Amino acid sequence: MSDELLINVTPMECRVALIENGTVNELFVERTVKRGLVGNIYKGKVVRVLPGMQAAFVDIGLSRTAFLHINDMVWSRNQPTPNVFDLLQPGQILTVQVMKDMLGTKGARLSTDLSIPSRYLVLMPFGNHIGVSQRIESEQERDRLRTLIEKIQKEHQLPGSVIVRTAAEGIDEASIAQDMNYLAKLWEYIQRKQKTIAVPSLIFEELPLHQRIVRDLASESTSKICIDSREIHAKLKDFIDEFMPEMQSRLIHYPGERPLFDLYNVEEDIQKALQTRVALKSGGYLMIDQTEAMTTIDVNTGSYVGGRSLEDTVFKTNMEATQVIARQLRLRNLGGIIIIDFIDMQEAMHRDEVMKQFERMLERDHAKTKITQVSELGLVEMTRKRTRESLEHLLCESCPTCQGRGFVKTAETVCYEIFREILRYARAYQSQAGFMVVANPLVIDRLLTAEAPAVADLEHFINRVIKFQVENLYTQEQYDIILS
Repeated sequence: MSDELLINVTPMECRVALIENGTVNELFVERTVKRGLVGNIYKGKVVRVLPGMQAAFVDIGLSRTAFLHINDMVWSRNQPTPNVFDLLQPGQILTVQVMKDMLGTKGARLSTDLSIPSRYLVLMPFGNHIGVSQRIESEQERDRLRTLIEKIQKEHQLPGSVIVRTAAEGIDEASIAQDMNYLAKLWEYIQRKQKTIAVPSLIFEELPLHQRIVRDLASESTSKICIDSREIHAKLKDFIDEFMPEMQSRLIHYPGERPLFDLYNVEEDIQKALQTRVALKSGGYLMIDQTEAMTTIDVNTGSYVGGRSLEDTVFKTNMEATQVIARQLRLRNLGGIIIIDFIDMQEAMHRDEVMKQFERMLERDHAKTKITQVSELGLVEMTRKRTRESLEHLLCESCPTCQGRGFVKTAETVCYEIFREILRYARAYQSQAGFMVVANPLVIDRLLTAEAPAVADLEHFINRVIKFQVENLYTQEQYDIILS
């Protein structure tokens, strides 16, 4: 499988698209004024301890206090889970790392079990084991890497756990030793800085997006890293020369007049990823609804009737949907609980085949996914690890007209609300002054046409005059009733 990384840079933001076999499968966005926090290390102060939740709120200098749970703290796992008050007290100073960005109204999620990544390794200073990425399947290679790490750790007397990343597969000892040396120096720097800076303060900031993506995603299967900024290209070249020399020939500066993302139709895919409905090539479609609690995905046959029978049509639609759903999860960066409603299939063999295909599609995902079960109603329940905001939450906000509900009251409903409000006013105010209704043009139009007989009856009933005024800036649900 051939991958390409496209990096679009402007003064306001950096965007990276991961192209796999010609298809946009993942998108990363980092805005200059709102950089992601995941990986940053802070010196913070405990503000409040929550014994009922076994957690605490910590001030790390952000707009909202961050959340630290006892399961994300360093303590001996051979012992029973301690009470949070045994580990934390209000006013206590901590060195913490951001595990999850602020999402919606929630503060950042923290950990005291620090992890410091490099190209091939992740150093966890407070651990005591060596781990190897599960994506490295060869047992012989896994053993080689473990032995290598043990040897380098003894030579340099380096503390903590080391996790070997997928990119280390087949890499020589000198390169891994260089990586380990970089991590050791970085950890020494963090320890020195945390002793001298004030509280709360940033100790260590994760790399900018363009360097982070190349470090984490560039591999042997990456055929091209294309960037449209000459300045960032030069900085990335220095980074690659230092840490990833094997990628030197694949880094390309794109000077063309046509925008890079337009050239690969990335902009079009971004717009489609913000829509609720996703078309399938067969004529079927998906409906993707993202809420605060979970994401639901409904599969429909739509206009597709190409199967030999209804069961065959349903099976083919579901098989196609598995590929599109797996891609949409990555492209939209959907996380948390995800419920998928595949079309009901009568044959058990078809159901098994769809699930196997879906699991194969999810294997390509860089985020951790887990299918928990298929419910009695035939719903597929799964989770996908969420460490940053979804594309929708990043690029969009709640509709000011419908307040994020996805619908607005009809003009007819608003008219009847106005009638009831006028009746309340007529009872509350005994003066003979009439009423002025100020509302959206569509509502006023209905009051003067379809609802005109009802308005006349209401005027007669309350013995007051009702006048109307159009306000173009009002949404369909907004109105005011004024004593005139």
